[in-house]
Order: sequence, then structure tokens, then C-alpha cells
Amino acid sequence: MRVTVHYFAVLREYSGQCEQSIEVADGLNVGALYRDLFPAYGALPVMFAVNQEYVDKAHTLKDGDEVAFIPPLGGG
Repeated sequence: MRVTVHYFAVLREYSGQCEQSIEVADGLNVGALYRDLFPAYGALPVMFAVNQEYVDKAHTLKDGDEVAFIPPLGGG
């Protein structure tokens, strides 16, 4: 199945793009997709959104979903 992934902040810099369409295995959850794409950022407290709604990491993806990984933003 295919999903579109949107990247923000440091994850955009790490991936080198703001979004991409990727093929993923059926039954994959959003947390596993994040770990697969960003193994070096596994400890980063990221928020997950699917189809513009916040979800937990166990949310199972479906074909055509839009996924967003939203890392914490710093400020001062």
C-alpha cells in the first residue's frame, strides 16, 4: 500500500524533503513507520498525525493515508 509522509522541522532537514509517497507493508502502524524511516531519532518525542488528526503510535495505516511526523519545536 502507498502512503504520503510529510516531514517537519529537524525531520525535514534529516530526510532532505518536505514530503514523499512511499510503499509500506499492509498492517504497518505509524510508530513502526517512524522507526523505519528515522532510526537515529527514535528517542525524539514525536507527535503523529494521520489524515490531519493526531493519533497514537499504534494507529494502523491504510492505503492512501497522509502521515505527518511532528517533532517538538524549540523556541526562546
